[in-house]
Amino acid sequence: MVVYGAIVLSLVGLILGLSFVLGQRHHDRARGEPYEGGILSTGSARMRFSSQFYLVAMLFVIFDVETVFILSWAIAFRELGWYGYAGVAVFMLMLVVVLVYEWRNGALDFGPDGNKILAAYKRLTQKPAA
Repeated sequence: MVVYGAIVLSLVGLILGLSFVLGQRHHDRARGEPYEGGILSTGSARMRFSSQFYLVAMLFVIFDVETVFILSWAIAFRELGWYGYAGVAVFMLMLVVVLVYEWRNGALDFGPDGNKILAAYKRLTQKPAA
């Protein structure tokens, strides 16, 4: 075991040493840039995301895991019988309840409210021309 570890470490050292000695050394203008593709970077990489983005990501993960559970149930459908069917039915009912709860709380509202947009449009069109 120790001999094997020594052989692996010496091989890694040999490969790294050879790549350092035989490797190319060039200092182009774009070498110090984060991306060497020739595109100049603009702005900062530290962007702030809306909390809505993280909420959508969590909902996606939750409902993606749900798909894995239902798919595994479908594969083992014959072995589980009615007991498995009842379990999946309860599981799906709970997911529907959670989905309705999230919908009612506004977690699925991704943009401005359509009624507010229509009300603003009506106010703009009803103003008398001067």
